[in-house]
Amino acid sequence: MRILKFFIVFIALTSLFSCIPNKDLIYLQDYGNKPDGIQLNESDAKPYRVQINDILSVNTKVLSLTEKEVDQRILAMFNGSSQENQGQSAQSLYFTGYTVDQHGNIRVPVIGELNVLGFTLEEIRTAIEKKLTDEYFTASTRIFVTVKLAGFNYTVNGEIGNPGSKVLFQEKVTILEAIANSGDINITGNRKEVQILRKQPHGFEMYSLDLTDASIVNSPKFYIQPNDYIIIKPLRQKSWGTGITGIQTLGTIITALSLVTTTILLIRN
Repeated sequence: MRILKFFIVFIALTSLFSCIPNKDLIYLQDYGNKPDGIQLNESDAKPYRVQINDILSVNTKVLSLTEKEVDQRILAMFNGSSQENQGQSAQSLYFTGYTVDQHGNIRVPVIGELNVLGFTLEEIRTAIEKKLTDEYFTASTRIFVTVKLAGFNYTVNGEIGNPGSKVLFQEKVTILEAIANSGDINITGNRKEVQILRKQPHGFEMYSLDLTDASIVNSPKFYIQPNDYIIIKPLRQKSWGTGITGIQTLGTIITALSLVTTTILLIRN
């Protein structure tokens, strides 16, 4: 009877702690149960500030309303460069884009060295337009500058379907988009403690996100930043080795019971 009671307690405890609850696997729980839903506040996300080793794509289009007032060689240089960049694939910008050097500068045709470290893309665009207008063109010249990152880079590691470095060609990326692009979190991954290691000018910072909580969409950390390192930690059930589903757990219990029963019979005989 004591052995039977022990087996019953063992089965109950194993079943209780080894299976992964459904609530640990669902993203943004109770999102649809909110009266007005949950609004995504894109304005709360801080704009990205350029760092060393970033690669920028700079396209410039210059339209001269009075051709006599503009050096046609400079005008052709900018317009030709812009058309050349537009014909390239996004991946090739790695070789033709403007890399931010160790001093935070990029080298732009005609303009020369331009410090961009710590500036947003919009601030860099404004600075280039102003410098061109003040030094090379006139007020009647229309200048259109576009500054973008040559790909949105991030890395995912841990309990993820497809770990490694990824590149998305869009301006903003949410943590859910990054995970989906990496094959989704494995069933043994901890969705409640997704860690983000982020490089800042003063060093590295670590954030933790609970992706099962619907209110995470209101957090400024919901949007990742270029060069973020995302870590998916494993659940405790993975290290226990008793199974991650009810069927696997039952199979483990049956195997353990069979082993114990066989051992007892051998001992008695």
